[in-house]
Amino acid sequence: MEETKKNVFTVQVEDGKAGKDGRPAVGPVFRNILAKDGFPPLDPDMRTSWDVFRTAAGKYPDNRMLGWRPFKDGMPGPYLWKSYREVYEEVLQIGSALQQLGVQPGSRVGIYGANCPQWVVAMQACNGYSIICVPLYDTLGAGAVDYIIDHAEIDVVFIQDKKIKEILSPNCTSASRIKALVAFTSANNEQIKDAEQIGMKVYSWDDFLKMGKDKPSQPCPPQPNDTCTIMYTSGTSGQPKGVMLSHESHGMYVKGVDLFMDQFDDKMSTDDVFLSFLPLAHILDRMIEEYFFHKGASVGYYHGDLNALRDDLMELKPTLLVGVPRVYEKIYEGILKALADLRPLRRVIFNALYNRKLASMKAGYTHKTASPFADMLAFRKVKARLGGHLRLLISGGAPLSTEIEEFLRVTSCLTETLGPSTVGYPDDMALVGTVGVAATYTELRLEEVPEMGYDPLGVPSRGEILIRGSTVFTGYYKNPELTNEVMVDGWFHTGDIGEMNPDGIMKVIDRKKNIFKLSQGEYVAVEYLEKVYVFPQIIEDIWVYGDSYRSMLVAVVNPHEENTMKWAKSNGYKGSFDEICKLEGLKEHILKELTAAAQKNKLRGFEYIKGVVLDPVPFDLERDLVTATMKKRRNYMLKYYQPEIDKLYKKLEDQRAANKVK
Repeated sequence: MEETKKNVFTVQVEDGKAGKDGRPAVGPVFRNILAKDGFPPLDPDMRTSWDVFRTAAGKYPDNRMLGWRPFKDGMPGPYLWKSYREVYEEVLQIGSALQQLGVQPGSRVGIYGANCPQWVVAMQACNGYSIICVPLYDTLGAGAVDYIIDHAEIDVVFIQDKKIKEILSPNCTSASRIKALVAFTSANNEQIKDAEQIGMKVYSWDDFLKMGKDKPSQPCPPQPNDTCTIMYTSGTSGQPKGVMLSHESHGMYVKGVDLFMDQFDDKMSTDDVFLSFLPLAHILDRMIEEYFFHKGASVGYYHGDLNALRDDLMELKPTLLVGVPRVYEKIYEGILKALADLRPLRRVIFNALYNRKLASMKAGYTHKTASPFADMLAFRKVKARLGGHLRLLISGGAPLSTEIEEFLRVTSCLTETLGPSTVGYPDDMALVGTVGVAATYTELRLEEVPEMGYDPLGVPSRGEILIRGSTVFTGYYKNPELTNEVMVDGWFHTGDIGEMNPDGIMKVIDRKKNIFKLSQGEYVAVEYLEKVYVFPQIIEDIWVYGDSYRSMLVAVVNPHEENTMKWAKSNGYKGSFDEICKLEGLKEHILKELTAAAQKNKLRGFEYIKGVVLDPVPFDLERDLVTATMKKRRNYMLKYYQPEIDKLYKKLEDQRAANKVK
């Protein structure tokens, strides 16, 4: 098989520099090949987020824009659709109603709830009338919502019906400053009465539309440098931070995706369909939705239950799917389970076809041309599990495991991204295990982190990932100190540790702040260890813990339910999953699996896990153990598991003392 020419994705625009006068060393600066002569200028109809939507509504008035599944007898039905014209008319009505409430340009308006057409209508109304949209994560909880309403000085909130009780809760003390709630459908009489008692007016969606229709106001379009949105990060520690993004940056997100997608033979068109389920308060989902609006294509929203996402996939039949690694891990597990149920001969055939296509893609063939025979015979069934029409899968938010990325690249055309900062190329297997290269409107470089031993001028080049460009946020709202801390000489210091090859391809390998020193003085890069230790099949998820007062690492493990129950059956144990997770025998087995993983990956002795706590309940949002994008909130985890961690350390120390006596 003839190997094709190596692809070039980047251009180096500055050399690296050695450290000097107390300043750390920095690596070379890389830019996307699409921007080799400078960042491409924005089109006149893409200078703001409002321009993108207004232009699309004019070009594609009758195209399907926003889809949702109404419930009947507790079950979601077929998708219903609003056209671009219908959405545009609603946007003007909502914007006009906001004017009647006295909402001025530059004011902050909140949107609180799951993705749905009303969410986007409210967002576009903010854009059209120069109002700053402040999304609230559907999963933030009352404490953070209370903080953001007060911090952003929000007077009006568009809200999902079931979230109204969160705002009216006694815990939400800042609710007293809110003048109006606009329900996505309507509030009940008791909620309306409770709101009136604190001086808050509650509107149904239809009533608010009628207000604007009866007294229309012309849009007040924003300027490119105006703030478009303040996205509060759920944060892995402390209070949420308000990330300010300009209208120009949103235009550049869309233009950048457009230029990137236009490189491929399989162009996106008005016929494409996107299934939206990541929070719209997350930049990745919003960026893709706005790109779809630019193309005059369709966006359908999931019906609200992530565990039943496959039902939405089968009903909507999307052509593009964007998810975080946990979503693709679940998809991968489902596919492996289906493969395990095949007859042995069919499994052998599937594996042979998979390996054949993998070899072809590694030799330079595209996903589409590598093995049409394998696609027809085997992989169309994988695609059928995802609706049958998917042309591209995008993973973002956190690094995806190499094993899963490779499998989905071969079977379903997946690529990886780091938000709007880096992009992967779906047909190039050299990018497996990486987050790709600089996106169209960003520049990347690495900076030395001496306390962790990372040197951007070494081999391999490693250091903190720095990002520069017009798509980078303009600062943290009301927090100039933090802004100045992370923005130095125009470079945003991400806190992520990267490894960059000479071609500018980036891999995220660690987190700058997620290191700690053990009592013997050894530094531990905890995120790297968690990637190693999560591989045994009996482990669903793991949190590794240690501190400078102790010499040993311990971990809290979420066992994989199905594989744990198989282990229990084969070892003669009976009981529920919760009961099995209390067995000392299971702890010993998991420790052996962790030790084997450490040996396989050649970890150093102090990086071995010496004891485990088993929790049958996955790390979840309800207990504040993870963020909405499933990143671990380590300080919250420590607080939650502290009693069990302390008991475990005491047990290990007693065992060590007893062994010394012997």
